[in-house]
Amino acid sequence: MKLKNSVAISDSGFIFNAATGDSFTTNDTGRFLLSLLKEGHDEVSELVERMIDHYEVERELAEKDVLDFLSLLQQWHLLDR
Repeated sequence: MKLKNSVAISDSGFIFNAATGDSFTTNDTGRFLLSLLKEGHDEVSELVERMIDHYEVERELAEKDVLDFLSLLQQWHLLDR
Protein backbone atom coordinates (compact mmCIF):
# COMPACT_ATOMS: atom_id res chain seq x y z
CA MET A 1 0.00 0.00 0.00
CA LYS A 2 1.10 3.51 -0.73
CA LEU A 3 0.19 6.93 0.58
CA LYS A 4 -1.73 8.96 -2.02
CA ASN A 5 0.24 11.71 -3.73
CA SER A 6 -2.42 14.25 -2.70
CA VAL A 7 -1.58 13.81 1.00
CA ALA A 8 0.53 16.45 2.75
CA ILE A 9 1.87 16.06 6.28
CA SER A 10 3.14 18.85 8.52
CA ASP A 11 5.81 18.46 11.21
CA SER A 12 3.13 18.98 13.85
CA GLY A 13 1.07 15.98 12.68
CA PHE A 14 -1.51 17.78 10.55
CA ILE A 15 -2.53 15.64 7.58
CA PHE A 16 -4.22 17.23 4.59
CA ASN A 17 -5.69 15.41 1.60
CA ALA A 18 -5.66 18.00 -1.20
CA ALA A 19 -7.86 15.80 -3.38
CA THR A 20 -10.78 15.86 -0.93
CA GLY A 21 -10.06 18.80 1.37
CA ASP A 22 -10.18 16.49 4.39
CA SER A 23 -7.77 17.04 7.25
CA PHE A 24 -6.70 14.93 10.21
CA THR A 25 -4.16 15.01 13.02
CA THR A 26 -1.85 12.33 14.32
CA ASN A 27 0.69 11.82 17.08
CA ASP A 28 4.46 11.26 16.89
CA THR A 29 4.09 7.57 16.06
CA GLY A 30 1.67 8.36 13.25
CA ARG A 31 4.03 11.01 11.87
CA PHE A 32 6.86 8.48 11.98
CA LEU A 33 4.85 5.88 10.05
CA LEU A 34 3.60 8.47 7.56
CA SER A 35 7.15 9.61 6.88
CA LEU A 36 8.15 6.01 6.15
CA LEU A 37 5.20 5.61 3.79
CA LYS A 38 6.09 8.88 2.04
CA GLU A 39 9.64 7.55 1.57
CA GLY A 40 8.23 4.48 -0.16
CA HIS A 41 8.46 1.97 2.67
CA ASP A 42 5.17 0.20 2.11
CA GLU A 43 5.72 -3.35 3.40
CA VAL A 44 4.03 -3.98 6.75
CA SER A 45 6.97 -6.07 7.93
CA GLU A 46 9.39 -3.23 7.17
CA LEU A 47 7.21 -0.69 8.98
CA VAL A 48 7.09 -3.01 12.00
CA GLU A 49 10.88 -3.47 12.02
CA ARG A 50 11.47 0.27 11.80
CA MET A 51 9.03 0.90 14.68
CA ILE A 52 10.81 -1.69 16.82
CA ASP A 53 14.17 -0.06 16.09
CA HIS A 54 12.97 3.52 16.56
CA TYR A 55 10.74 3.10 19.63
CA GLU A 56 12.31 -0.02 21.17
CA VAL A 57 8.94 -1.73 21.59
CA GLU A 58 7.95 -5.38 21.53
CA ARG A 59 7.12 -6.88 18.14
CA GLU A 60 3.50 -7.62 19.09
CA LEU A 61 2.85 -4.00 20.05
CA ALA A 62 4.58 -2.69 16.91
CA GLU A 63 2.55 -5.03 14.69
CA LYS A 64 -0.71 -4.01 16.35
CA ASP A 65 0.11 -0.30 16.10
CA VAL A 66 1.14 -0.52 12.44
CA LEU A 67 -1.93 -2.52 11.42
CA ASP A 68 -4.27 -0.25 13.40
CA PHE A 69 -2.75 2.86 11.86
CA LEU A 70 -2.88 1.47 8.31
CA SER A 71 -6.53 0.57 8.89
CA LEU A 72 -7.20 4.13 10.00
CA LEU A 73 -5.46 5.52 6.91
CA GLN A 74 -7.66 3.28 4.77
CA GLN A 75 -10.78 4.55 6.54
CA TRP A 76 -9.60 8.10 5.86
CA HIS A 77 -9.05 7.20 2.15
CA LEU A 78 -5.39 8.21 2.29
CA LEU A 79 -3.93 5.02 0.82
CA ASP A 80 -3.68 3.77 -2.75
CA ARG A 81 -4.01 0.04 -3.14
